[in-house]
Amino acid sequence: MKKVLFCEKAYSRWLILFIDLFIINWAFSLSYFITYKFQYNEIFQDGFIRMLAFYNIVSLMVFLSLRIHTGIIRYSNTEDIFRIFKALMISSVLFWAASKLFIIPYLTPELKVIDVITILNFFTATSLLIILRTVVKGMFAYLKELELENCENVLIYGSDKKALLIKQAFEFSPVKHYRILGFIDNNEDRIDKYIEQKKVYSPHSIESLRRKFGIEKMVIMNDSLNQESQKMAVETCIKLGIKVIAVPPSTEWVNGRLSLNQIRDLKIEDLLQRDPIILQKDNVSRELSGKRILVTGAAGSIGAEIVRQLFSYNPASLILCDQAETPLHELQLDIEDHFPGLKATICMVNIQNEKRLRHLFSTYNPQIVFHAAAFKHVPMMEGNPSEAILTNVLGTKNLADLAVEFKVEKFIMISTDKAVNPTNVMGASKCLAEMYIQSLNFYQLRTHPIEEILQTPGYQASATKFITTRFGNVLGSNGSVVPRFKEQIERGGPVTVTHPEITRFFMTIPESVQLVLEASAMGKGGEIFIFDMGKPIRIVDMAIKMIRLAGLSPDQDIKIVYTGLRPGEKLYEELLNKEELVMPTYHAKIKISKGMHCQFSFVKKSIDELLVINHMGDDVAMVKKMKEIVPGFKSNNSVYHELDNLVLN
Repeated sequence: MKKVLFCEKAYSRWLILFIDLFIINWAFSLSYFITYKFQYNEIFQDGFIRMLAFYNIVSLMVFLSLRIHTGIIRYSNTEDIFRIFKALMISSVLFWAASKLFIIPYLTPELKVIDVITILNFFTATSLLIILRTVVKGMFAYLKELELENCENVLIYGSDKKALLIKQAFEFSPVKHYRILGFIDNNEDRIDKYIEQKKVYSPHSIESLRRKFGIEKMVIMNDSLNQESQKMAVETCIKLGIKVIAVPPSTEWVNGRLSLNQIRDLKIEDLLQRDPIILQKDNVSRELSGKRILVTGAAGSIGAEIVRQLFSYNPASLILCDQAETPLHELQLDIEDHFPGLKATICMVNIQNEKRLRHLFSTYNPQIVFHAAAFKHVPMMEGNPSEAILTNVLGTKNLADLAVEFKVEKFIMISTDKAVNPTNVMGASKCLAEMYIQSLNFYQLRTHPIEEILQTPGYQASATKFITTRFGNVLGSNGSVVPRFKEQIERGGPVTVTHPEITRFFMTIPESVQLVLEASAMGKGGEIFIFDMGKPIRIVDMAIKMIRLAGLSPDQDIKIVYTGLRPGEKLYEELLNKEELVMPTYHAKIKISKGMHCQFSFVKKSIDELLVINHMGDDVAMVKKMKEIVPGFKSNNSVYHELDNLVLN
């Protein structure tokens, strides 16, 4: 019987209008009868039927105009109540004014009772319509509670308007998976109060709520995770095995309403978010707006994010280069879908190919170069040092030389913390790339023509500003540990960690690219910009959090296995050499390294010799030469470790 009367299908709006009109007719009649003290003879003699008909006409016009019948009764809120109050107020005023002035005097001789009837009817009708909606809403809520007894119990972090909209999105959804038990808020003024029949609890109550009600999930706004209080609440949930659901920022909701299709499980990247970076957008815009910009490695995780963020600065055109066919095609589709006004040229090119690069520079004449192309996988490059040298060293040299020749204004290279005191071939190759562009930057500022060193006809010195940006691991990037852990957890484990004490610096992709753009604007040439990476994070702690975020228990549901350090891997990374001095900039998260600069003649000669050895295909000879050039290159857990003593001797 209950299902028939209170089915999930909303009543027709016309039925609601009919019920509302029936109630106000009943209220008007009651008011009329009370005014006449239920003297039926007097009531009908004074034109009751005519007055009732006129009141219906007025009310119907107002109700239709204000659309009070279009809302769904079981979802009524304060806005609906206000609309009812407004409609009845307007109806009453119109009825009273018309009665006094010209219409009703013709119909009934008794005007003195109009005032009493109007006031009494207004309060009676308003009360009845509000009671109707409250009762229906309460009955639906009660029935829904019965239906949700077997659903997951959920808390919502926050008790503001956004939190209420989240609650409504869960309650109004036809999918019956969740039961909202209350709100969590650290605002002491709201704790222990009720909002829409749901209690507001302190964050310290999460553990007791878990025991009492079996809380299984907590919903939190994704854009509030940079606040310390929310982070603590999330950490508590993770430790207690409560799964955390992330809701996108309200700016991403559809027409101001949250769809449950938009919610997702919290990711490890969300927990590592820091305070939003405040960019000096005017400075960045002056550097990038209206410029022809070349991006290498454009289909990679960092390169693609550079492309996305460049769009907002209105470049004249983008030349996007990569050698990966499928990712480059995906980038092209992404640009067509999301940035249709962006003038972008997609070029599949290997930066080892100097002739192909020369054609690009001569064709498109870029003014700014963002160099993100690199081989970055440590064990892979340890086993293939030739490729690391050809891409990371020769490729960078090709681009830098052409940047000088074609008078590029700025050349920004993406480097890595593994270039500092390198223990692997990849890090050493990036260190060589840093050395080359730094020494080239300072050499071109001298009075001597650069062709004396480059020995290339037509080469001329220019004012190209070479800038290096150095930062650590980027969450979610290609080759990152996070996708690997996620895949292992989905398979049921084990999660493999190389060492219990290994740590790494981490930064999100958007954050790192924002800082790259800021550094590109402030760079004057020759700087190595060091980014504030926060505190180093133990990899095993990250693995434990990811397991718990998946709603599982470490070492019970998912085992953690230690596999030993990989070739070239070290326990901790560094952002600075001991010899490098650090200077602050106007941006709190960017510092400048003032290191020792090598002579360009030495660096160029050494790299040329290294490329000759590389052409011979002798891996050991290549790495030995790299150790001779790069200060502090000491192999760790690698077959090349024995070369360290040979170089020292």
